[in-house]
Amino acid sequence: MRSLILLTASRYLAPLLLGASLWILLRGHNEPGGGFVGGLLAAAAFALKVVGAGVAAARRALRVNPHFLLGAGLLTALASGLPALLAGLPFFTGRWIRIPVAGEASWKVGTVLGFDVGVYLVVTGAVLLIVFTLAEE
Repeated sequence: MRSLILLTASRYLAPLLLGASLWILLRGHNEPGGGFVGGLLAAAAFALKVVGAGVAAARRALRVNPHFLLGAGLLTALASGLPALLAGLPFFTGRWIRIPVAGEASWKVGTVLGFDVGVYLVVTGAVLLIVFTLAEE
């Protein structure tokens, strides 16, 4: 029998953990944090769902196979090195562009963020693969 307290807690905490993981991911390419810590937090949100509602409910909430997250993360991290190659620089050399937001404000976005997104997906997929496998046994 699943715990009503954990089930209720997972409903409220999982979205907060996912939001925090995205904030840490976006903050991390300029400051401490990034893809690894963000991926761990995202996996923790679904691991909490496993404890509260079971593996089947957590898999439904995830909506994709953890193997897909691993593959997509590896491809994303690898693709983040291509802009440097196209510019004639060594692979994985950081490249940045400014994206206008409103008026004169702009966001500075770099290939480092693409690499962090790849790491985020790989870590989330790997941890969830482990959690789901252990919980199903």
